[in-house]
Amino acid sequence: MDVVHAVVPGRPDPVCLPVPWVEQTMQMTAGPDVISRLPMLPFSPNPGTPLPAAYHYLQERDSGKELLFDEIDTDPHTLKSLLLAGWMQARPGLVPYKKTYQCRRCGNNKRDRFGTIPCARCGRQCVYCRHCVKMGRICACSILYSWTASPVYPKPDKPVLQWQGTLSPGQQRASGAVVQAVEEKKEILIWAVCGAGKTEVLFEGIARALELGGTVLIAAPRTDVVLELAPRLQAAFPDIPLAALYGGSEDKQKAARIITATTHQAMRFTDAFDTVIIDEVDAFPYSADESLVYAVSKAARPDAALIRLTATPPVSLQRQVKRKQLPCVRIPRRYHGYPLPVPRFQWAASWKRLLQKGRLPAAVENWCRGRIDSGTPAFLFVPSISVLEQVEAALKTIEPAVEGVHSTDDNRHDTVRRFRKGDVPLLVTTTIMERGVTVENVDVAVLGAEAAIFTESALVQIAGRAGRSANHPDGDVVFFHAGKTETMTAAKRHITSMNREEVQR
Repeated sequence: MDVVHAVVPGRPDPVCLPVPWVEQTMQMTAGPDVISRLPMLPFSPNPGTPLPAAYHYLQERDSGKELLFDEIDTDPHTLKSLLLAGWMQARPGLVPYKKTYQCRRCGNNKRDRFGTIPCARCGRQCVYCRHCVKMGRICACSILYSWTASPVYPKPDKPVLQWQGTLSPGQQRASGAVVQAVEEKKEILIWAVCGAGKTEVLFEGIARALELGGTVLIAAPRTDVVLELAPRLQAAFPDIPLAALYGGSEDKQKAARIITATTHQAMRFTDAFDTVIIDEVDAFPYSADESLVYAVSKAARPDAALIRLTATPPVSLQRQVKRKQLPCVRIPRRYHGYPLPVPRFQWAASWKRLLQKGRLPAAVENWCRGRIDSGTPAFLFVPSISVLEQVEAALKTIEPAVEGVHSTDDNRHDTVRRFRKGDVPLLVTTTIMERGVTVENVDVAVLGAEAAIFTESALVQIAGRAGRSANHPDGDVVFFHAGKTETMTAAKRHITSMNREEVQR
């Protein structure tokens, strides 16, 4: 569909409109053409007139998002009225960039990540972004619609935070720093050990952001983490609308002031949030995909507070902290005060050859049998899906209720739910479960800990699954290996170093 830039009576600046919506009283200043070929208009200012009450819910639901027409879920007449009044604006999905395009949703500007299709909408051969096509195809003729003003939220008449828990000294210090970052709209890194209670550290800061009339994004790398966070946040803020966004989420049409989302879902937002919190900032895929970094940055307002959380910050962030370029608060103790379980190394030679014969190394089998027989829940991490399938098959001969999960497993979330419930005694998993999952009284093992996929940060995070509950602060953590690596030693050194560090007050 072609668009034009037209001057609308009563409006000082041109408006971008689809051609069928142009009226005779309007004066065209550019077009008609596909939107990516026209100069991009600046962001429209707030129209300065009260928004009719009938549109308040639409504004609360979609403010801060840039959406394709099919995603808006409103009728063309309403959309046209909002565009003409200046409450919404139309902007291109793709913009020219050097000798190719840049996708405004995901930031892709690599020529080999664009394709061409015969487009039914514009009737031309149309370039589209292949990088984010799973979220809905954006072509050279695609229009992204957005609101020009944010809702004004009333000041709460009672405390928004209903959590009644108590913070440890380390948590209290970090919580105060988060509140300060929110108020001063600054950046901060919370470097906290696995199980330190990072989520609770955020509560006061989120409450302060809401009291100031703002909106909050908590971005996480994986769906599993979002599903873990959402109910805990909703319990802490029961009167504040919250949406959990991930692939297949039912909350995508929900109006909310707290959004917890995978970093992929942040692509739909632009200049939307006053406070942005990135959980597990070093985790895959966020750490390995520049489009996700772009998406989270784009979702934040220019003056937004930015809080990063992790137990294993990447070297780049550690360097900024060391140079005093990034404020940082460390929490070296878990909320219950007990030290982190330190992993032990156990030789498991020829484990690959044994798996080919349908067998497990004796040490691994004995460890698994011990957990199954005692009723102690256990994670067994493996380096790949192919290894997982072999290990799962071998363990099912011992206990048929053993299950495995990995990133392409459609039943993963149900299996994890049954594991938490106790119906699955031992869960074989890839690194998909290394973060954001808390199971009480769990023991943890890694088979093939020498594999390259088990980085220092991955091994630290995996070890951090054990001992997270105050009722069960210990836990067995064992790295089964066919050759000790420097990475394994570095992970153990990292954990023992945090155990020795004193909490700053």
